[in-house]
Amino acid sequence: MPRFHCPAPLLEGQPLALPAAAARHVQVLRLQPGQTITLFNGQGGEWDATITRMGRSDVEVLLGAHHATEREPIRAVHLALGMPANERMDWLVEKAAELGVASLQPLHTSHSVLRLSGERATKKQAHWQSVAVAACEQCGGNRVPTVHPVSDFAAWLKTLPPADAGLRCLLSLAEGTRPLAQALAEVPAQAPVCFLSGPEGGLSASEDALARAAGFLPVTLGPRVLRAETAALAALTLALG
Repeated sequence: MPRFHCPAPLLEGQPLALPAAAARHVQVLRLQPGQTITLFNGQGGEWDATITRMGRSDVEVLLGAHHATEREPIRAVHLALGMPANERMDWLVEKAAELGVASLQPLHTSHSVLRLSGERATKKQAHWQSVAVAACEQCGGNRVPTVHPVSDFAAWLKTLPPADAGLRCLLSLAEGTRPLAQALAEVPAQAPVCFLSGPEGGLSASEDALARAAGFLPVTLGPRVLRAETAALAALTLALG
């Protein structure tokens, strides 16, 4: 059954005009009055809804039963990363959302190729958020990960709370780094995890030192050198599995 994100209060028996993005999607799929769709608003569970009217640019539905269905991981995993360029970032956001990441923090780092500021950064954030929404619609996720505004690396570190809960991991190729699987095995299965992943070329030496001082534990995914987006997704898979 087609699924659509509807960021609004939902109540069984309520008539509802779908938001513009969901309405366009319904029209693109050529759905018709009388057909049933699924809606979710990110607050948990999902609703049946029956299409009651198709306008030129608007769609109305009647909300049906709520189902307390959850497909989210037991652990909240957050990903902060030096942004890879353009379409690789889109791909990473999509796949991270499919896997069940709780949030993504795009970062400017010393070795970042992609540089965003002002209106362009705002538009990119909105675009990546829509990519995450579409991924959740497709994969069955009921809680859309938050894509935070683009931030500079050092400024972002200053916003972090004390490292007294969960696990902070820095993906690293340094000698003597602990395997990620070992670090994960030493914390409760429900403990939140925050991954910090550099761009192609990794973090600079000064950024690496700042991350460690902020409580990030260097971890390795193995002896191979992975692309930035591959490393981030491999770490998410281990933590969310």
